[in-house]
Amino acid sequence: MVAMTNKMDVAHEVAADVRPFLTKLYVAYFRIAEQSDLTGPQLSIMERLIENGPMRISQLAQEEGIRMPTASNTLHQLEQRELIHRVRDEADRRGVRVQITDTGRIEYDRVAQERTKYVTEMLATLDADDLQQLKDAVPVFEKLSELYTTHNLA
Repeated sequence: MVAMTNKMDVAHEVAADVRPFLTKLYVAYFRIAEQSDLTGPQLSIMERLIENGPMRISQLAQEEGIRMPTASNTLHQLEQRELIHRVRDEADRRGVRVQITDTGRIEYDRVAQERTKYVTEMLATLDADDLQQLKDAVPVFEKLSELYTTHNLA
């Protein structure tokens, strides 16, 4: 167990070790994913709408860690493709929420399956022991993702 006194030192050491290969993996993944019909930010917003249901644009921007104009622009692009649509906020009739459409859900599922296939191909190059170690680390990555996206947004 890492003592609290040296937690930042250990975190820094791990960060220095993982940053270079995270960058390489990120670039490799998104080069492959560039063939997709949806960008990473679009896919992330669609996933959030699937998980949370209809949301106000301001709430979506906050949870995505992006500025309102960026969120509005991304949503406009998705709306033009009929992947999301705007609905009146039942709690506040003056407000508007965005929600994913049936077409959006189908497109999200297609792209998600496509990207999972790419990651599967990457992971399949590992030997069984390495793959098991990575599988065992999934809960840690999931926790880090949750903590980062819900607590450390600028």
